[in-house]
Amino acid sequence: MNNKTLSILSYITIIGWIVAYVKSKEVTPKSDLVTYHLKQGFGIFLISFIINIILSVVVSIVPALFFLSYVGYAILILWIFGIINAANEQKKPIPVIGKIFEDKFDFVN
Repeated sequence: MNNKTLSILSYITIIGWIVAYVKSKEVTPKSDLVTYHLKQGFGIFLISFIINIILSVVVSIVPALFFLSYVGYAILILWIFGIINAANEQKKPIPVIGKIFEDKFDFVN
C-alpha cells in the first residue's frame, strides 16, 4: 500500500487504523504523512469513544437531554475533514481538536 492509502485507512474504524499502523511499520523509509494521520486518526477515535460513553450516561440519566446525541454528527464531520486531508496528502490537523494530537501518541513513531 502506498502512503496515501495508509493515511486514508488510518481514519476508517479502529480496524483500519490497526491495519495502517502495522503496514506503516513495514514501509521504509518511514512516512511522516502516514505517522501524522495515524496520530490524528487515533485521536479522533479516542475522542469519539469518550464522548459517546459520556453522552450515553448523561442521556440515560436525563432523557430530556437526548438532543446532545447530535454531537455525533460533529464528530463525523471532523472525521471527514481528516479523510479529506489524508486524501490530499496534507499534514493539516483536524479542526478544533487536531492540534492536541500532533505531539501525542509517541508509540506511533
